[in-house]
Amino acid sequence: MLVFRGFEPMDVFGPIEALLTLSRYYKMNIALLSETMDPVDTRPPTAAGNPLNSNVFQQVLPTHTLKTAPKDLEVLIIPGEAGSRSPLLNDTIAYIAETYPKLKYLITVCTGSLLAAKAGVLDGKHATTNKAAWYSIVKQRPQVNWVSHARWTVDGNIWTSSGISAGIDITLAFIECQFGNMTATKVANFMEYERHTNAEWDPFAAIFNVTGV
Repeated sequence: MLVFRGFEPMDVFGPIEALLTLSRYYKMNIALLSETMDPVDTRPPTAAGNPLNSNVFQQVLPTHTLKTAPKDLEVLIIPGEAGSRSPLLNDTIAYIAETYPKLKYLITVCTGSLLAAKAGVLDGKHATTNKAAWYSIVKQRPQVNWVSHARWTVDGNIWTSSGISAGIDITLAFIECQFGNMTATKVANFMEYERHTNAEWDPFAAIFNVTGV
C-alpha cells in the first residue's frame, strides 16, 4: 500500500480492513510504503485543501521506504485524494512505473488512478476514477480508456476503482477473484458491509453528471 501526504484515509483503511479480515482465513502481509520513513499526514498538501483550517487529520507510520520495499511484493494498492495530485510525487510515480512489471496485480482506489496513469501503466487500458473529480483527472491522461460508469474496472492485472468507498468494493471483488465468492461474502459479512457487486454501475456517475464511455 502506497501512502503519501494528503492520502484519503478510507482509500487506505477500507481495503486494509477487508484484508485484515481476510487474514483470519489466509496469511496476509501488508506493507505501508512511502518516500521516507517520516510519519505520513492525511492533511492536504496545500492550504487550499483545508480552507477552514480544520484539525481533523491523522498520521500513519510507513513500514518501508520505496527503496526498502519488499522485493516479493505481489499486489500494489495506490490510494487517492488531494495528495495524489501533488507535483512532488515524482519518486512515487517512478516507483510505480518501475515496480508494475514485477507485480502480480496493481489496484488503484479513487484518484490513485492518476498516479498510475502518470506512470504510464494505464495507457491503452480501461480504467476508472473518482466521479466527483472525474473531469479534472481524465483530461490529464487521454491515453487511458476511461470508463465513466464503472464502479471498478479490471483490465488484465490492473484493477481500478471509483471514489473512496469503492475501494472496499474493489477489494472484496479482488478477494472473490482470488479466494472465491464464499470467502468474499464471509469477509463482507464480518465487516457488516453490504457489497456493491456490479462493477459496471456506479450511481455516483449520475450524481456528478459524468458522461462518456
